[in-house]
Amino acid sequence: MENMTDRQREAEALANSQIPGMTSENEKGSVAEAPATAQKRDVMDVSGAPTTKPTDAEIATITHDVIEQLKSVYDPEIPTDIYELGLIYKVELEDDRLLNITMTLTAPGCPVAGEMPIWVRDACLSVEGVRDVDVQMTFDPPWTPNRMSEEAKLELNML
Repeated sequence: MENMTDRQREAEALANSQIPGMTSENEKGSVAEAPATAQKRDVMDVSGAPTTKPTDAEIATITHDVIEQLKSVYDPEIPTDIYELGLIYKVELEDDRLLNITMTLTAPGCPVAGEMPIWVRDACLSVEGVRDVDVQMTFDPPWTPNRMSEEAKLELNML
């Protein structure tokens, strides 16, 4: 090992070192958490979103931005956005910044049933701090006009 270059020695030293904030295997082969005193690192994944748990302030910003993006997606048959129509049943941001959305359509036979989840996913992927978006469709409970906001009812002259 005397013939190792400086670069090889650095690589070996790095490979053998314990980096704070990382996990390591214990003797039984399971993953053990790094000590609580280890400093958290804000590592970015390929989407550009940090992989650390979002703070309360980040959650508030992400929530606002997600709602704005949902309001940019329109049902092509009804001139109102899907958020105000009440097509969004649930939005959940996981600790790893995966955004889970459960939504419905105005009718199961909606002509854009295959495209609408893609529109929603693409819109929400543009929100800073969101790593990925998973959109699930449901028809339980079925959508009714009662789910519409006052704003949507006003836009559609239903008040």
